[in-house]
Amino acid sequence: MLTHSLKGALRLAAVSREALALGLRPGLTLADARARIPTLAAAEHDPAADAALLGRMAEACDRWTPLVALDSIDGLSLDVTGCAHLFGGEGVLRDRIVVTFRRGGVSTRGTLAGTPDAARALARFSRVRLVAPGEEEAAVRPLPVAALDLPDTDRAALALAGLKKIADLADLPSRPLAARFGEDLTRQLRCVLGFEDRRITPLRPPPACCVEQRFLEPIAHTVAIERTLRDLIARAALLLETAGRGGRVFEASFFRTDGEVRRIAVETGRPSRDPAAILRLLHERLDSLADPLDPGYGYDLIRLGVPTTESLAPVQVSLDGETVGDGEVSDLVDRLVARFGAARVVRFVSVDTHDPVRAARLVPASAFPTRPAEWLMPEPGEPPLRPLQLFEPPQPIETLAEVPDGPPIRFRWRHVLHKVVRAEGPERISAEWWRACEQPTRDYFRVEDADGRRFWLFRAGLYGSETDRPRWYLHGLFA
Repeated sequence: MLTHSLKGALRLAAVSREALALGLRPGLTLADARARIPTLAAAEHDPAADAALLGRMAEACDRWTPLVALDSIDGLSLDVTGCAHLFGGEGVLRDRIVVTFRRGGVSTRGTLAGTPDAARALARFSRVRLVAPGEEEAAVRPLPVAALDLPDTDRAALALAGLKKIADLADLPSRPLAARFGEDLTRQLRCVLGFEDRRITPLRPPPACCVEQRFLEPIAHTVAIERTLRDLIARAALLLETAGRGGRVFEASFFRTDGEVRRIAVETGRPSRDPAAILRLLHERLDSLADPLDPGYGYDLIRLGVPTTESLAPVQVSLDGETVGDGEVSDLVDRLVARFGAARVVRFVSVDTHDPVRAARLVPASAFPTRPAEWLMPEPGEPPLRPLQLFEPPQPIETLAEVPDGPPIRFRWRHVLHKVVRAEGPERISAEWWRACEQPTRDYFRVEDADGRRFWLFRAGLYGSETDRPRWYLHGLFA
C-alpha cells in the first residue's frame, strides 16, 4: 500500500489488487485499513518517483511512435496512425506494448481505438483490447459516466438524476445536457463516443527528418554502433538534400532492450547536411559525456532525428573537388559546442544603442541569428571609433586641462603620468532617456600621448547643469 498525509491523517493513496479484493480503497485511513488487516505493509507515496517512471515509459514508447503524450498522472496516449503496419498490425502492436511493460514489472492495460478519448475510457473502465473502425460508440455505451473524466460535482449530479452509464447520456438530447452541465460535458461525450477527434499534444514534436535502424539481434559493439550512425547520417543527408534543407540540430537516440533510452544532440552554427561533419560532431559529443553510453544488453533500435532544419542551397564545388566557402570557423565553433556545451562557447552580437557599454552582448555561438550583426565602422583610412578593449568599470584618472570643457593636456593613470600630444572630441554620449538617472552625460575624447599610445577618456557630468566637479575616467585602450 502507498499512503499520503491528508487533513492530518495518513490515508491510502494506492492499493494493490489483493487489497482491493479485501475491500480496501484509496482514501481510507491507514488506521482503519490496519484494523481490518493487521499485517498490512504500507510505504509513503512518492509522486515525483511516479512521474519519473511515467516519463521513462513515455521515452520507451518513442520506439513505436513519435507521438506520445502524458494522460493524467498514470497513463499514456499514443497516436499510432500510420505506424501499426510496421509491427504486424494494430492488435499485435497493442499486445507488444502491454507485454513490454509487464516484463519490466509495470502492470498495464491498453486499448486501441479510433479516437484518444474513446481509447482512454475503454482502457480505464473495460477489458476491451481493440475497437474496430466506427465501433467506438457501441464499445463505450456500457461504461459508467466516470469514464467521461468529469468533476466530482457533475458526477454526483448525474448520479442523483439516475444517469449512471454513458448510454443514458447518449440517448438524451444534447441541448438540455449543455444547459444543465455546460458545453464541456457534451463535448467530452462526443469525443468518447468517437464523434469528435481531439488530437493529442505529444511530449516531443515530430522531427522534420527522421531515419532509424532496427535490429533483429541487439548490438552492443562500438564498431557496429558507429557504422549504424554513419549509415543513418548518410540517409538523413540524402533526404535533406532532396528537400533542399539543411539541419541545425541532429539528435541520435539509442533504445536499449530493457526500455532505457539515451539521446545525444548536437547543434551546428549554420545549416548542414555534410555526413562527415555531423559524424565528427557526434563523436565529439560522445567523447565529452560525463556519463558514457552503456549499451547494457544491447540496442535494438537507433534513430537519428533532425528536429530543426533551414533552407540550404546546393554547395558549389570547385574543379579540384573542394567545396567553395568559408565554413572553417563555423566548423570549429560546432566542434567546441559539441565538446564543451553551448553555454560555454559564446559570441558577440551588436545591440542598437549609442551607449558603448551596452553596444554588444554575449549569446551562445550556436544560437540562431535573428539578423546579421551591424557594427559601427569608421570611414576608410580613419582610426577606429571605439577601442577594442573596454574597462568595466572605467578606470578613474587624474587630469589637468587648459579649459574646463576641453581635453586634458596631462593625465595620471596607475601612478604613470601621460602627456597628451593629440586629442579628438568631444563626442557627447548620454544614457537612454529611460536610464537617465543611472549615469551622467559623458564627453569622450580620443587622445594620444608622447609615446604613441592611444586612450579613450571621458568626463562624467556637464559643468554647471549636472555637477560642479566632474570626474575623468579611462574607458578603453586602442590597439
